[in-house]
Amino acid sequence: MKTWFITGASRGFGARIAALALAQGDNVVATARNAMSITEKLGTEKLGTEKLGTEKLGDRANLLALPVDVTHEAQVRAAVAAAIERFGQIDVLVNNAGFGLLGAVEEAGAEEVERLYRINVFGLLAVTRAVLPSMRARRSGRILNISSIGGYRAGPGFGVYSSTKFAVEGLSEALHHELTPLGIHVTVVEPGYFRTDFLDSSSLSVSPSRIDDYNDTAGAVRTHAASLNHGQPGDPDKLARVLVAFADAPNPPVRLPLGSDTVAAIEAKHVSDAAILAEWRSVSVSTDFAVA
Repeated sequence: MKTWFITGASRGFGARIAALALAQGDNVVATARNAMSITEKLGTEKLGTEKLGTEKLGDRANLLALPVDVTHEAQVRAAVAAAIERFGQIDVLVNNAGFGLLGAVEEAGAEEVERLYRINVFGLLAVTRAVLPSMRARRSGRILNISSIGGYRAGPGFGVYSSTKFAVEGLSEALHHELTPLGIHVTVVEPGYFRTDFLDSSSLSVSPSRIDDYNDTAGAVRTHAASLNHGQPGDPDKLARVLVAFADAPNPPVRLPLGSDTVAAIEAKHVSDAAILAEWRSVSVSTDFAVA
């Protein structure tokens, strides 16, 4: 039996991962700004009764739903302490809380950018720092940081959002190398477009400012995103099943791309970067000191 600590667990990937972990008998500490939404969705289970073929609903003893705003470190530390007090330890941390921002980089206002970084980057850091001391003490644990296809390849319209996920990728890579010798495995998960509510207004903010010069780039992405909503190629239930099983992988990689679109994007970027190196190699290596 494992104990999971999942942020952003009221919907989307977080809720699905929590439901599967609960169903297999694991303990789950599920957090969101509104913990009641978690309790309403996950707080009861079907229980068999003495009379064969009948069931009733009962409270889940292995679920702890907590209200947590990841931008408030005191709330985060209190939630981690409550999780350890209730279940003894945290085995798997899923940093899933976050939201998106759609608009050209120039269109994004300072408040929008700062809010995005507070949740997607600083919130992830706050939760990770709060959980790590107990994992280090046990020399055991798994951390899954939910990034995005945009954390590996940025595109028009999602520049600021991608920059937060690039930060998550860098942090995850460093943590992977720092923590592997301590028995703690860190993987950054890179989903492509999955059929969740990410493109809804509840998860994706759209910059109110519009600049006509970007109509063919970021503006076109705004239109495309609206038409793609709820028609994305990725199956979120399949992703949740993969990640719950992945928590037991003996040698987890530093990156886990999920979705054929993510795989295609990574392959295309590798080709593009290889072409840059081939064309500019002599310039790139010319900046070293001359070897005597």
